[in-house]
Amino acid sequence: MANLQNKLKPIAKHTECIILIHGLARTSRSMKKAEKAFSSYGYKVINIDYPSRTSDIAQLTQDYIHPCIKQCESKNYQKIHFLTHSMGGILLRYYFSSQHLTNIGRTVMLAPPNQGSEIVDKLGHLKLFQFLNGPAGAQLGTTKNSIPNQLGNINFETGIISGNKTINPLLSLLISGKNDGKVAVESAKTQGMKEFLLVPNNHSFIMQKTQVIQQSLYFIQNGFFA
Repeated sequence: MANLQNKLKPIAKHTECIILIHGLARTSRSMKKAEKAFSSYGYKVINIDYPSRTSDIAQLTQDYIHPCIKQCESKNYQKIHFLTHSMGGILLRYYFSSQHLTNIGRTVMLAPPNQGSEIVDKLGHLKLFQFLNGPAGAQLGTTKNSIPNQLGNINFETGIISGNKTINPLLSLLISGKNDGKVAVESAKTQGMKEFLLVPNNHSFIMQKTQVIQQSLYFIQNGFFA
């Protein structure tokens, strides 16, 4: 890990921006460790906070993701990068399914349900699930009509990091194959991704792991994982 840290390089302060997008039922606090790390290397960091359980994916993207990206675009950064966790990656993909960014840099998605989650398929009809996860959570299933499976291929430079450990073995029983407790390893992948990295972490806390943050920054700077 120390060797990886030695390979990371500071940039001229605030010449590049990175936008952090947290996952479902989380807040910007979950991305604070990553925010601090990227800031220490000179990046201007925008850590979006949005009420993930209040609206569907389209509305959340329009109300929170779109304005933030447009605001950053107006600042004339050399590059605008992205780090997302879980559903944050789907919001970003939804945005770029209809929008274009001329100075887009690189993106790292942590534990994204790019092909949906089987947990939504099997529990999404329950009122408790709907209460805990809101309208957007209900859109993250694995069927062909789910939002993730309607977005097409990724067309921006993206690395994906997925975990294969769980802290919820009961939920893991609902998922086929190796998984992180919420998303199957294979479901995190999608056509158009440039790099994929598997790590021994779980879905809920992968964004706070030092190695994951360092690998994310390494990808942002080099276009591949260490």
